[in-house]
Amino acid sequence: MKLDSPLRAGEVALVGAGPGASGLLTLAAAALIGDCDAIVYDALVSDEVMAMADASAEKILAGKRGGRASASQHDICETLIRLARAGKRIVRLKGGDPFVFGRGGEEVRALASEGIAFRIIPGITSGIAAPAMAGIPVTDRSVNATLAFLTGHEASEKSRMDWKALVEAFPVLVFYMGAKNLPDIAKRLLDAGLEKQTPLAIIRNATLADEQTMVATLGEAADGSITARSPSIVIIGDVVAERMNWKDSI
Repeated sequence: MKLDSPLRAGEVALVGAGPGASGLLTLAAAALIGDCDAIVYDALVSDEVMAMADASAEKILAGKRGGRASASQHDICETLIRLARAGKRIVRLKGGDPFVFGRGGEEVRALASEGIAFRIIPGITSGIAAPAMAGIPVTDRSVNATLAFLTGHEASEKSRMDWKALVEAFPVLVFYMGAKNLPDIAKRLLDAGLEKQTPLAIIRNATLADEQTMVATLGEAADGSITARSPSIVIIGDVVAERMNWKDSI
């Protein structure tokens, strides 16, 4: 089976919608979005991508944006199972990549437990795409040989991370969903040993028309001098200083 082959009745495709711009979809993602009976989509999927869906397809918003009312993960899985049992051809559309902080693993386990056929279509994850659009390399051989992708939710009191070990092991940190907890993230990193002058970039709505990039320091994030709004990717480390604003040249 080719990844872009038409879906079968009762089959679910977990599709990565990429960072937002429709031009960054994979060929398989574009084909399946345009030829399915139902799309169960996240709040981070752009209008530009949703416009590619067939007008007759049922479109079900599954939410999942931090701080706002949204469907529970259990309800999303039950919706996918219900639609599949009804013989629908379903695209489960997730911003970025389904398996990078996208709960794709939970959904495929639910489908597999019910004997429902599924396929996985990876997408470009925002943790790489957003810095690239801002002209920031997530790796630069003069700066780092390691890189960590993290969720901003781990800045809470129930954090599972060893922040000191994190700082010692990874010169570059990329935070998904880091806008709300940015001051707490910055304070934890400072306490773990990073310097106040460590460069930091906040990239909001990467690849879309209203994309914004803000460059600051970890100290400014910690004291509230700069703030971030969702949806944003936060990248911290000396690679930020290597930024090349390539969009000014096109």
